[in-house]
Amino acid sequence: MSSLGSEIRRWSSLVKTKASQHILGVEFSPDIVAITMVYFVQGILGLSRLAVSFFLKDDLHLDPAETAILSGFSAFPWLVKPLYGFISDGLPLFGYRRRSYLVLCGLLGAVSWGSLSALVTDKYGAVAMIFLSSLSVAFSDVVVDSMVVERARGESQDTSGSLQSLCWGSSAAGGIISAYFSGYFVQTYGVRFVFGVTSLLPLITSAVAGLVQEEPAWNIQASGTADDLRVDFRSDGVFQSAKKQSLRLWRTVREPTIFLPTLFIFLWQATPSSDTAMFYFTTNKLGFGPEFLGRVRLITAMASLAGVGVYNSLLKHVPLRRMFFWTTLLGVGLGCTQLMLVNGWNRSLGISDEWFSMGDSLVLTVLGQVSFMPVLVLAAKLCPPGVEATLFATLMSISNGAGVLGGLMGAGLTQLLGVSSHNFDNLAVLVLVTNLSSLLPLPFLGLLPPESQLPDAVDRAEKALNDMEEAKRE
Repeated sequence: MSSLGSEIRRWSSLVKTKASQHILGVEFSPDIVAITMVYFVQGILGLSRLAVSFFLKDDLHLDPAETAILSGFSAFPWLVKPLYGFISDGLPLFGYRRRSYLVLCGLLGAVSWGSLSALVTDKYGAVAMIFLSSLSVAFSDVVVDSMVVERARGESQDTSGSLQSLCWGSSAAGGIISAYFSGYFVQTYGVRFVFGVTSLLPLITSAVAGLVQEEPAWNIQASGTADDLRVDFRSDGVFQSAKKQSLRLWRTVREPTIFLPTLFIFLWQATPSSDTAMFYFTTNKLGFGPEFLGRVRLITAMASLAGVGVYNSLLKHVPLRRMFFWTTLLGVGLGCTQLMLVNGWNRSLGISDEWFSMGDSLVLTVLGQVSFMPVLVLAAKLCPPGVEATLFATLMSISNGAGVLGGLMGAGLTQLLGVSSHNFDNLAVLVLVTNLSSLLPLPFLGLLPPESQLPDAVDRAEKALNDMEEAKRE
């Protein structure tokens, strides 16, 4: 163990000597290495996605309804991310708010995937282990997001955008690797082998936690430099910290300078989707098989990385209002190209369904990634000091919840139009309606402060928060 620690310290020292170098416009540092590696692990954990599907279907013999319920349950940890932000911000573990939790998340992920590889034989064990694996990734995501927010605050949009690009580029790179190997590994070695390989990947998160530059909480308390979020471990100190952190979050979120942009993020994400109906159409009507859909997944993973590159190199300096406006308009236009596939017009042009689907997925994924990057940049820049992890996690959970709501509305439209697993007569109408609905949030762009006013907006929220706490103490 000591040799491992010395090796990590040696690596950290080596990384420090490279501090003058930059990656995608971000200064190279031990923290940046840790952040990018955690995001990379999140992407490469997609290696198990196909294996999980086959495990539930073939090994545990679950029907589609049970599989859907299990999938929804395993996604639950992603919907309560603010809880992890509160824990990380307000309750240091072994003296650290970031480092210790990354180690714990990595170990939890390794144990859960290892159990799926060697121990789990029933659906209840599978539910528990998949839930824990999802929890480990969601928690580590909140921790590393808070580190990103701490570095984005006060920076220019260019620098903040570069950091977000580096993070999501690392995740996309991991996704490309996992997409390339996942199908081959499942077919050649079986799902248990894939789970075993996957169990090794979260240990990378535990290892790079040693690179995080963080002062122990007790040193901060002794120096008197900590803010009001430091934890008192005497008697009910932990409860008081929890109460204080919750009140701090509520006071921050209810400030108009934070609430209104958050409302726009929700409206922008909460539009209906036809993705599920299109999946049934491509598999049941067009006959796309799993092998082909795996190749499409590889292409979309590469396209996601390309989208990050496009944003970082060409668009990160564009004001956020303008970015949201033009990506929405372009997304509606390109999204309607799916009507060609639904109606078979592509075949009239001599383009096969497979080639058209791959090209369409590639273009839409690039645009989707480009349009999502401003959401991340805006969320990061809205977070005032003291509640970084909690508030950013809240904003991301709101965004995720809006996406879930959009999916439910899409399901309602699908049912209303009579689109089913074998009836696609009104699918073209569904695709058109869902794409046009993306225009609905545009009148609310005024909820976003101009780029030049974002720092002032955050400062006002922080000042209001501090004034409330001063008044309470008096």
